[in-house]
Amino acid sequence: MAEWSGFYPCTCIAVDAEAYGGNNDLRQSEIQHDLPRLTSRAARNAGLDRATWQIQRKGDEELIVHPMDGTEPRLVDDFVRHLVAELRGYNELRVPSARMRLRAAVHHGPVELADNGFAGSTVVTTARLLSSRHLYDALAAHDGADLALLLSDDVYRSTVAGGHTTLTGGDFRRVVVDEKECEAVAWLRVPGRDVRGPGDVLPDVELATRGRRPLADDHRDGGAMVRNDFRGGQNNVNNFNAPVDLRGGVVGFGSSGG
Repeated sequence: MAEWSGFYPCTCIAVDAEAYGGNNDLRQSEIQHDLPRLTSRAARNAGLDRATWQIQRKGDEELIVHPMDGTEPRLVDDFVRHLVAELRGYNELRVPSARMRLRAAVHHGPVELADNGFAGSTVVTTARLLSSRHLYDALAAHDGADLALLLSDDVYRSTVAGGHTTLTGGDFRRVVVDEKECEAVAWLRVPGRDVRGPGDVLPDVELATRGRRPLADDHRDGGAMVRNDFRGGQNNVNNFNAPVDLRGGVVGFGSSGG
């Protein structure tokens, strides 16, 4: 497994089994046996080397710490997708009371290998995300789902909003986590479910520019990022003042003056 000295940029992935304490001794033992095997198979199927991970186990919970090496989008996308598939296969032949359902959280930042585990605010924030009511509420609202996920805002921006995964902003709901000393924006996802509420759907341009300092032209025409002008009855001219994803579109370029 990877080792490092001092505080080093790492990705933290925490998973926790739902309602573990309500199970009897035998079922608790079974969960502790099966959870690391499910996460291990998900990592292998995602093409990730679990042997390089530092893992802190706590009964029904795993905290995975991985030095950042460019595989972060695959952790957010491929690993989670394969973990959901593993849970689906695990649960499909079980009665509801024997299902394993997971809460998961992902954050990144400096982490130190300490004498009794991991040190640093990154680990604390990951724990606060994992204990957020948003994850509990999501599993309660989507009884057929096997996993609910929170990404920290930093992780969301650098992987999903950055265009480095197969996921889009429409797969997530923006929430505010307020747990103990942690108050932060995070992004909620329940794979296979629509978690968005009224007002959660943001235009692609707004998603691309959220958190960006406004450009000098952004306040033209009331601050619209995209202005649509119809000219000549035949031509539809759009003026963009922000990054726009035009993959699959047909675009002509010219000046607004003709």
